[in-house]
Amino acid sequence: MYACGPTVYDYPHIGNYRAYLFEDLLRRYLEYKGYKVRMIMNITDLDDKTIAAAGGKKTKLKNLARKYENYFMEGLETLNVKPADEYPRAFETVDEMVALIERLLENGAAYQIDDGSVYFSIEKYAEYGKLVHLKPEEMKAGERVSEDDYEKEGARDFALWKSWKEEDGEIYWETPLGKGRPGWHIECSAMSMKYLGEQLDLHCGGVDNIFPHHENEIAQSEAATGKPFVKYWVHCAHLILEGEKMSKSLGNIKLLEDLIGDGYSPEAIRLALLSTHYRSQLDLTIDLLEDAEGKINRIKSFLASMKRVDGDNSNVKIKEKLERTSSEFEQALDNNLYVTGALDAVFGMIGEMNRLRDKGKLGKQSASRIMETFDKFDNVLKLNPREQIEIDDNIRISDEILVRVTRGGKAPHDIEEMAERRVMARKEKNWEEADKLRDDMDKAGWQIEDIENGFVLKKKG
Repeated sequence: MYACGPTVYDYPHIGNYRAYLFEDLLRRYLEYKGYKVRMIMNITDLDDKTIAAAGGKKTKLKNLARKYENYFMEGLETLNVKPADEYPRAFETVDEMVALIERLLENGAAYQIDDGSVYFSIEKYAEYGKLVHLKPEEMKAGERVSEDDYEKEGARDFALWKSWKEEDGEIYWETPLGKGRPGWHIECSAMSMKYLGEQLDLHCGGVDNIFPHHENEIAQSEAATGKPFVKYWVHCAHLILEGEKMSKSLGNIKLLEDLIGDGYSPEAIRLALLSTHYRSQLDLTIDLLEDAEGKINRIKSFLASMKRVDGDNSNVKIKEKLERTSSEFEQALDNNLYVTGALDAVFGMIGEMNRLRDKGKLGKQSASRIMETFDKFDNVLKLNPREQIEIDDNIRISDEILVRVTRGGKAPHDIEEMAERRVMARKEKNWEEADKLRDDMDKAGWQIEDIENGFVLKKKG
């Protein structure tokens, strides 16, 4: 499995992470189903963007690339993304790229022009355009484009090797091809082949990579080897923010640290980014994040309540119910990673088990089996609620789920206690007491909002 990784010339925004979380879900589910997965994710530290950011200075390019690469890796860890087996860097794989370009020159699929640059000839590869179903009139064979990230209109011969130009500064290699550097498209072919061989089972990326990048990868790889390059291409749709595309010009770029600074937990961010099918555009809204935070807290409360179950009143039908949930979970994800259905199965189980617990129909053995089943699901979803459960022995709402969500930092214990008392007052229809508690919290600098089975506390100011 190969995934197009980050171009490390700037901080990754939250939209970038959506693709990596989808790929993590895919990988974890394949492992859940018994496959042994070898995953490679490249680091693009050598292309037009990184060279421009470094001003053509080789040392600066390396320093900038490592800075943003480290930031990216920290984000993956924060979001519980399983590390790839290898993270090859383009800067360190130039020899393999040169060797691949030489193969293409030898078999006539590429040609070198007077300035030393090497281009792939799309007319020499009869199947060019098969990934995006290009029509012949959209082909511009013989016309060349040297930019890495060029306009999507039409297909033209693309650069495999770029001869040195003044703006490249110190960033070049002396090779049999001449003085220069590789083009962007050849990089992924060389890095994937180095670690996975000439044929891949899965190749992932964002929809923006489909053309020209992945189309060009197919052409140059198959023209060099004569073999089918990838069995399955899997692409993730874009993320938008509150109905708008994220862009620097709009000033609405959101980083992972921005969302965490707003009070959202990494687990809730992960759930929000996974909650929509990977082929559908995801609109990241405050409502979606709030809902995800509530669901994470609901899971934590559920598991905490399961840990408190005692006695031997085991329900013989629990095994059957859990097997049914497992079947629903797998059927959903077997259907092209239909994650919404999988989450429905999990939360359906939570609701059903809560009802049995409330009726006193669960024993310690059954509760343990329920938690083991949830852990099995969480090996795929990786929300990690078990690691964060804190059982509050003084919880005011006996055996019912109490969802607590806080914004602006951890709420003081007395504020949480007032919020719990207010929930009880509302349940008892003691509106005067509920209003008084709300006003007391407001005076103390905390606003409270009611949600199903709990509350949201927000620090004022």
